[in-house]
Amino acid sequence: MTEWKRQKPDIRDKMTELRMGLVSALGLGTREHVAIVGGGGKTSLCFALAGELQRAGRIVITSTTTKVWQVEADRAPCIIFCPSASTPLERLKEDLREKGHVFVAQRPLDSGKVEGISRETADAFFKDLNIDYLIAEADGAAGRPVKAPAPHEPVIPASATLVIAMMGLEAMGKPLDPHMVFRPDRFKKITGLDNGEEMTPAALIKVFESPDGLFKGTPDSARKVVFLNKSDLLTRDQEANALARLLIGNPDAQVERAIIGSLLHHTFLIVQ
Repeated sequence: MTEWKRQKPDIRDKMTELRMGLVSALGLGTREHVAIVGGGGKTSLCFALAGELQRAGRIVITSTTTKVWQVEADRAPCIIFCPSASTPLERLKEDLREKGHVFVAQRPLDSGKVEGISRETADAFFKDLNIDYLIAEADGAAGRPVKAPAPHEPVIPASATLVIAMMGLEAMGKPLDPHMVFRPDRFKKITGLDNGEEMTPAALIKVFESPDGLFKGTPDSARKVVFLNKSDLLTRDQEANALARLLIGNPDAQVERAIIGSLLHHTFLIVQ
């Protein structure tokens, strides 16, 4: 019997005791450049975290280093289009002072998406602007709960201080299927699974730990956090806890903490 099947935690009882803010759950410092990768709720996490920080009086830029739908970017109080880091930034600075939270992109696209900023622009904003937090989606998942990155992904800036790798827990225990997994061929290569095989903790952990997995390209100085979202959809609680503990128990993975949570219900179980 494998190790993950031997663990029998009672997650739901613990989670009722852990209603806290995202800043505490993620262990954020007083100034951070956050890159969010993976699937299962990156946009929701980005704006929930930005909203919490803004309400606390912090100055926040949200963005992407890839592309997002403009209707998603519109969740910010305003959008500023900056083609490059050398663009005059007076309007951005003014909106940050007035609103506290601004979404920054390069330009709108005919597809209905917005093109994100480059790594270099993100680095320049974090270095030169008087902001407390820069939070950016660093890859896409086409709405799937699980993904494996393509060779050009994720796009993580050098100044990132925290990388959060996400997965939607509705995929736990389900068969491998393109409706559940974005870039399934890459996922198969990393996990060794084939179509129809069960996505167990032993397989899913490889997406986080592999050199070609979700943390690929993370700066050496950046901390790593895993966020297992949508715990409200869990049918087999012990497997999510087992995955989190396997990640924390592997010193080579260098994961600072794993969160089993529900952004919908604002409930988080932290495993360290």
